[in-house]
Parts: sequence; structure tokens; C-alpha cells
Amino acid sequence: MGNAFRFLLGDCGKPQKSSSSQSLGPHGVTSVTVSVSALAHDILNFDITSQVPDGLSRHVASSRKAQTNWYRKLSAAWKEAKPPPKTPEGAARLVILTTGLLTFYGLPNLEISDASEIPVSSLPGVQFKMETLPVDPRAVADGDTITVYVNTTDPRESSIVPSRIIEAAVNRANARSVRDFKTADSLHKIIIEAGYRVIQGSNHQEILARKYRIRLRGIDAPENSMPYGKESKDELTKLVQGKCLQILVYEEDQYGRSVGDIYCDSIFVQEKMLKTGFAWHYTAYDKRPEFAQWEKSARLARRGLWAASNPEKPWDYRRNNPRL
Repeated sequence: MGNAFRFLLGDCGKPQKSSSSQSLGPHGVTSVTVSVSALAHDILNFDITSQVPDGLSRHVASSRKAQTNWYRKLSAAWKEAKPPPKTPEGAARLVILTTGLLTFYGLPNLEISDASEIPVSSLPGVQFKMETLPVDPRAVADGDTITVYVNTTDPRESSIVPSRIIEAAVNRANARSVRDFKTADSLHKIIIEAGYRVIQGSNHQEILARKYRIRLRGIDAPENSMPYGKESKDELTKLVQGKCLQILVYEEDQYGRSVGDIYCDSIFVQEKMLKTGFAWHYTAYDKRPEFAQWEKSARLARRGLWAASNPEKPWDYRRNNPRL
């Protein structure tokens, strides 16, 4: 492993602070190449001393023990990488396995094109991953909530489908085969009431799918009845309609919605919604610094809802309109 680190450190040495541009992180790095070297240096130091870098606690809200576990995982991942990362993107793919370290090293925020590549066990707080069927545009409720369906042949889903729903789906198919549509419709109603639906796939085969309502984690969009509510909903619809999404689910909210991060065609959906100015960073529930930065860039450019001089916050609007 030492040779792997020395390969990176040989070109750059220890990270140095540049005086010609703004610092990207506590290491004072301005070159993303040097930020990779900073990461390599600190992992090597951790291997020798078992100590995480000073100042890390200012960027992550976790115990010293948890930080030590992150570096232990990073060290193991680095050892397994052949060759070791030489680019910010390569390093970010390792760093994304922990929380908060992208900001600490000044590495670019990685847009994950395939969330299925990331093991759930390496993502703090993630309960499970899902890959959806193509999204119907009518399933977008507003700028931060959508309804999706997941094929029950998915390994996780197949293990939890109630037997009565499987039986109802089989009986429905049999009823349709003899054109007994009244019985088939009655059975489908039972399936739908249980949170499932039979959907026709692209090759005309029928798919038993489970329904999920998804609340986009970390953002809050204008309500449909608010200024820019329609535009926000349209922006989310444009991003997801007809697409298969990859969703990292963190929790369930008080309304039974799964709260998660959504990825689609190499796009992190929340990032796009914030950068286009069609959502707020929901700071009451999410402290990710990159979300604050994405909102700030849209605000400064007066994009989307920020074209208004003083747009009303959706949480204030809901408080003033409790029947929503």
C-alpha cells in the first residue's frame, strides 16, 4: 500500500496552499489533483498512527469513533483499488462511501450515474436501494414528491410480497385469459388497495409492481398553489418522466412516504432541482453543505423562483395554510 500512496505523493508532495485562488477546503487545496494527494497522504498517516485528520469534526457531525471507522474503510478500499485513484472522480468514488469527506478534501461532488454500484452497508443512514420502473409523468405530485413502482421480481421485493397478492395476480391473469374482465378488475382492486399494481411492460407483458411514494430528501419545493409551484412540478416531471430511477431510501416520513436521494441518467435529481432554482434546501432536515451551495448559486443567478425578490418559503406557506 505504501507504494500506491508514494506514487501519488511523488508528483505532488504534501498539499500546498495556493495564493492565486480561493481555498476549497481545510487542507487549503485549490488544485483537485492536489486534493487527491491530500487524501492519499491522510490515509497513509491513518495507517501509521490510527489518527484521523485534525479539523474533520468541523465538517461531519459524527463521533471520533465513527470517523475512525470511515478511514478504516477508506484504507481498505484504497488497498483493493488496482490501480489506486489518480483523479478526483476516482477518489470521490471511494470517498462517497463515507459522509462529509468530499467537502473536507475539496473533491468534486460526484454525480453517481449508477447508484446500484454502491453497497448500502457503506452508506450511513441508507435503509435500502430501489430501482424503479419507468415513471409516469402523472405520478409527479409536485416539485419534491413522486410516486414510483418497483418490479416485485427485485430480490428485496420478492421476499416481502404477501402470498395473497401473488395469488390475486395469478388469478387475475387467468380471468383475463378467458375474458372475465369483471373478475379481473375486482382482483386488481384488491391488489391496488394493498399497495401494488399490475403494470404493462414495454414488451406488453404484465408486471406485478409495488407502489412507493417518494419524498426527495433535503429539498422543499413550492406547493402547487404557490408562485413557481407549477414550474417546479414541470421541472421534476421533465427530469424523471419515462425514466427508470435509482433511489437510496433513508427513512419513512409521517405521511408514509419514503425519503430518499434520486439518481437518473447520470443526474442527481435534487442537485438539478436546486441548481435550476425550483426548490429550496430544506435545512430543517438536511445539513449537506453542497445543497446550500447549489441553492446559493441559483439564488445569485436569479434562476427559477429566485427571480422573485422575496419568494415565500414553502414551510411558511404551509404553516399559514394548515389545510394543505
